[in-house]
Amino acid sequence: MTDTATLGLYGLGTMGSALALNILDKGFDLHVSNRSAEAVPAFVSEAEAEGLAAGLHGADSLEAMVKAMGAPRAIIMMVPSGAPVDATIKTLIPLLEEGDTIIDAGNSDFQATRSRTRTVEDAGLTYIGMGVSGGEDGARHGPSIMVGGTPEAWEATRAMIEAISAKFEGAPCAAHLGPDGAGHFVKTVHNGIEYADMQLIAEVYGLMRFGRNNSPAQIGEIFDRWNKGPLDSYLVEITGKVLQAVDGETGKPAVDVILDSAGQKGTGRWTAIEAIKMGRSASIIEAAVAARALSSETAVRAKGEELFGAVRCDLDLGDDDLEQALLVGRILAYAQGFRILAAASEEYDWSVDMARTAEVWRAGCIIRSVLLDDIADAFRSDLPEDQLMFAPGLVDRLKQAAPALRKVVCAAATHGHAVPALSSSLFFLDTIRHARGTADVIQAQRDFFGRHGFVRMDGREDQHGPWWD
Repeated sequence: MTDTATLGLYGLGTMGSALALNILDKGFDLHVSNRSAEAVPAFVSEAEAEGLAAGLHGADSLEAMVKAMGAPRAIIMMVPSGAPVDATIKTLIPLLEEGDTIIDAGNSDFQATRSRTRTVEDAGLTYIGMGVSGGEDGARHGPSIMVGGTPEAWEATRAMIEAISAKFEGAPCAAHLGPDGAGHFVKTVHNGIEYADMQLIAEVYGLMRFGRNNSPAQIGEIFDRWNKGPLDSYLVEITGKVLQAVDGETGKPAVDVILDSAGQKGTGRWTAIEAIKMGRSASIIEAAVAARALSSETAVRAKGEELFGAVRCDLDLGDDDLEQALLVGRILAYAQGFRILAAASEEYDWSVDMARTAEVWRAGCIIRSVLLDDIADAFRSDLPEDQLMFAPGLVDRLKQAAPALRKVVCAAATHGHAVPALSSSLFFLDTIRHARGTADVIQAQRDFFGRHGFVRMDGREDQHGPWWD
């Protein structure tokens, strides 16, 4: 049992049950409850079957659970984001007392977490917005955990959080990353990078499948091989597995019986929106979000193929070209994510440790990859212009692999294959290598039609063009 807080968990859905078993498995006592009371005895039976029920206390309501808990209390909410979180907080506040902590471990909007932090703290309680990545398996066996809240709230729950987190070479993949919404924002950016990485992988798969006429199993073997090199990562690993899987009902490749319409829960979209608000390019993430949206328009895409014709299977691209293109896209997706995170950290005065964030993502989470060690090291060095993509080791990789990305994007465009994330990667790379671009014309246009003014090359501000003489 923890020496710092009595633990409770409310919400025994898939993720909540997995996290509760993880907590019990690490030797902590735990009180649990659920909105639908019948879920509680079912979970108790599950815990008993795993030999984990000795420290488990079930309650048929949230009120009964809190009443049975000794102070100070730390209650983890595992309920859907939005209104259910607000309703649970509203119920909890009058039941708790000073020194108690409420933890939101769902995928909440960080702005909502900032607002809820003020509400809970005004009631004399403490609040933690906790990003948890790793899916059901991660929740059960060790997720990556990103914590936002006061240092006092973190210390009161740190032993439990670090114990249940994933471990990388023995170190917990959990950290306190800043106040109020910092933890949930880091999780949001994590998911934005996840969207980008998944889309990049899907585009490379598409080029091999529809551009080279490779079978899913053949492509899966290629991903298996890539996972032993610089692309070593969870997403490449599972891609190799899913592409070689066979549907038991039809005998077809499993991917061939899945409708190509990808869902989303909003976190990738939130990343793109916040990037735009803060004036930071998230072009690769934006492309991934847009691609998911277009994937849902199956009837429109079918009509488009009928009207404009299908793509041709005649791409002359080798495995090495595609591997290098994917590597560039992945590095730049990480770079864009950290740029967004740095901008938010400055905007909200969070002081997020970028190196520690990279370390927290090294195990347990969906975007874990071998690159994160290099990224953590880069943030602990003297980065030119504070830009991850300017780290000497990453610059060398990008320069070496960029020609392959250009070749892949050009071949895809020539033959009509949609590669929005790979194309956005190339656009981003080409944009940052132009010391002087074309925004001078845009500023001239803005001054011409709206007298907005511009900055001259010699530094003088609020200047106007000769069209106003």
